[in-house]
Amino acid sequence: MTHRSHSPASISTPVTDARRVAADICADLRTGVLLGAAFDRRGSSLDSRDRRWTQELVYGMLRRRGWIDHALMPRVRGGLARLDGDLADLIRLGAYQLLEMGSVPAYAAIAQTVELAKQRHGLGASKLVNAVLRRLDRERSSLGSDLPTDPIDALATEFSHPRWLVARWVARWGPEDTRALLEANNREAPVIVRPWGLVREQLEAMLESAGAPVADAPLADDSIRLAGPVNLQELHAFQQGSCFVQDPAATLVTRYAAIPAGATVADLCSAPGGKSVELARTAAFVVSADLSPSRLSRLLDTKFRLDILNMAAVAFDARQPAIAPVDAVLVDAPCTGTGTFRRHPDARWRLRMSDLAVTALMQRDILRSAARLVKPGGLLIYSTCSLEIEENEAQVEAFLSAHPQWRLEPPPEGVVPATTLDHGFLRVLPHTHGADGAFAARLRSPA
Repeated sequence: MTHRSHSPASISTPVTDARRVAADICADLRTGVLLGAAFDRRGSSLDSRDRRWTQELVYGMLRRRGWIDHALMPRVRGGLARLDGDLADLIRLGAYQLLEMGSVPAYAAIAQTVELAKQRHGLGASKLVNAVLRRLDRERSSLGSDLPTDPIDALATEFSHPRWLVARWVARWGPEDTRALLEANNREAPVIVRPWGLVREQLEAMLESAGAPVADAPLADDSIRLAGPVNLQELHAFQQGSCFVQDPAATLVTRYAAIPAGATVADLCSAPGGKSVELARTAAFVVSADLSPSRLSRLLDTKFRLDILNMAAVAFDARQPAIAPVDAVLVDAPCTGTGTFRRHPDARWRLRMSDLAVTALMQRDILRSAARLVKPGGLLIYSTCSLEIEENEAQVEAFLSAHPQWRLEPPPEGVVPATTLDHGFLRVLPHTHGADGAFAARLRSPA
């Protein structure tokens, strides 16, 4: 029996589970699955360290995808668009490891991506990936020297955002503020927790004793930022219901609402439920409604973990609400989410200009229906996590024009930082306030 020797180049490199999961998440995204859902499903098979690494890779690649594509374009004959979508994403993942992840040696980034391409697409595809990534590695010092001359194109390319959106923002805020917003969108979103059933100092002590580094959060002085990589689900404080996750922008929406203590409140479009939880602190009862039963399941998990007794979750369409009138209604309307790009980097690549018209139409219908649920003299709070005028003040102005007896009523002085108030509206901007983007309007019904 003869034994055939193998050269090192012919020996397959075992592909790490983390990289396989990253590729599978990208495949899910191409079918329309949202990044959070894809990551939760695929990443559940990984240990906490690999989950964190995979998150850094996939989320980071999506934040830098436009820039990576620009770098790859002259190095892939015919451009990325001619390649199979899965193969293109594999090259992007390899390029991100090569250019942005200092913990990954260049040889590992290349060898692992080449082997993954071979397993998923065959020998020819692996040779293409090898040639492209090796050339990218050799020529990395010249990257960035060929930005487009058009200033909008240059911003869109450098900061990996769709050109049409960058053009909108430059027209509204100017190039410098837009650059600051784009930079903010490309930073990793921190995990912010709110105390439940105890005060901030007690929660801080619990977190620190568990080895979780903590820091102050912007805008909400009783919130806590987790300052290092932490698996939240493994923390005792989280498991026992002493905290829940909420960005300060969402906290400010409920503070801006300034709903009187003891009120009965309906939170429409409520899942995953953070605002309902915040409202339940002082409300007599919160009806937390959403169209999606699967999204409501996350709210129910939080309700049971925190042992909230004065909240009920119900599934219905906010355009056809199935409850009696209440003291206050929060409409956290479906929107394009342009204020949360740092948290959902896939959203920028899914969004189309036409989506603004579609969401605006839905928002108008929901707002009109929600108004019928407010008791005379009660409050209607309209909010979004969008930065776009069509989804925000234009909706409120159209509503007030159609309902002249209603009025915009700013909250009591001091309930939110003055820097977040804009002509009676709440407006939180990522590049100004260091939080997600948010908008809200506090509307008072006729008595």
